[in-house]
Amino acid sequence: MSEYRGRGPLLGAFYPKEYRNSTYEIDFEELYRKGYRGILFDIDNTLVPHDAPATQQSVELFGRLHAMGFATCLISNNKEPRVTPFAEAMKTPYVYKADKPSRKGYQEGMKRMGTDLSNTLFVGDQLFTDVWGANRSGLYSILVKPMDPKEEIQIVLKRYLEKVVLFFYLREQGR
Repeated sequence: MSEYRGRGPLLGAFYPKEYRNSTYEIDFEELYRKGYRGILFDIDNTLVPHDAPATQQSVELFGRLHAMGFATCLISNNKEPRVTPFAEAMKTPYVYKADKPSRKGYQEGMKRMGTDLSNTLFVGDQLFTDVWGANRSGLYSILVKPMDPKEEIQIVLKRYLEKVVLFFYLREQGR
């Protein structure tokens, strides 16, 4: 985590490289111009509301990304029955039970896309699983605001702690 020298040792590991209101407002064209070729995505509250099926918007996004030349892969801590049909609708490989924030799911996702740390980025909605895991793995991390406020209780509790980290992140960013 040498990338985080100079930041608070406790909070810096959770800071994303970018913070956006939605996955659907990310400038993927610019990221492609910068040399990124693989995108790892969380599913729930990143691409669709929690437990929702693939939507026209999500399918169209993946179609556009694939047409641009991006490889994509879903990495989720969910079980196979949730992830497989979603991935099939998106026409993308996937890793279920990814055990985020462990590095193994991110590494497996890159392996399935044929990309590496230098050209892969991650998009997710949670600091303590998604972003921390991406940062621990050495990936460029993009945090998006959750799509739906209705979440499981353990996630709701984590969101309170995330607000503290986001406060310091946004302050450091000058926002």
